[in-house]
Amino acid sequence: MFIKAKALRNYKLHSLDGEVGKVEEFYFDDKHWTIRYLVAETGNWLKGREVLISPYGLGAINMEKHDISITLTRKQIEGSPSLETDKPVSRQFEVDYFKYYGWPLYWGGPYMWGAYPSIEHDIEVKQNHNAGGKPLDARLRSTDAVSMYDIQALDGDLGHVEDFVIDDRTWAIRYLVIDTRNWWPGKKVLVSPRWIERVSWDEAKVFINLRREDIKKSPEYSEEALLTRDFETRLHEHYGRPGYWVDEPMATVHSR
Repeated sequence: MFIKAKALRNYKLHSLDGEVGKVEEFYFDDKHWTIRYLVAETGNWLKGREVLISPYGLGAINMEKHDISITLTRKQIEGSPSLETDKPVSRQFEVDYFKYYGWPLYWGGPYMWGAYPSIEHDIEVKQNHNAGGKPLDARLRSTDAVSMYDIQALDGDLGHVEDFVIDDRTWAIRYLVIDTRNWWPGKKVLVSPRWIERVSWDEAKVFINLRREDIKKSPEYSEEALLTRDFETRLHEHYGRPGYWVDEPMATVHSR
């Protein structure tokens, strides 16, 4: 299922023994463009802390009730490594965090989720792959911060980042939603992270290796239309680019 990051904002978070807060934003890494943490707003319960929930701890998303289940208890969350609000997420914090929960390190292997292409939910398998691997040379970025970044095509300005389309099976960011109204009023388009040439974090600008005319003729993204595989295929064929489903390794066991 695809869902947009902003659509999940303020969804209630239900742990195994009670509500723990609501969705505030997400952190993703700038190499695989995959969600690494959901940032929870916990009100006065854990005030002064930034509470992070890895996708390993996320359960079902209920679109009708606007809530997300968490496969953790309130006590587990309260006892997890503490991260002060507005402090950067250090690699040491992440090591302590994943060790606390017994989850495999997402940088501990060649795939999106370390040793696996998707999230591994089998506890015995997870415990056998919780060390080693080449460190992921990437930094965590905020979906809120990157929203409104300018988009630079090969031949000029294009628009800005409005949102992120997330695949809830892998928690990969499959597309950036681009609002082109400052250039071509009334149209929104999707751009795959694979088509990004580079990101200037200092300039708050995303450079993509596509031309404006090609983007103008691309399939239009509508908020009301379903993002189907047919639409994805037409989008990739328009640009002559292979789909992520063609060359991305698929998990063979225990995937959600």
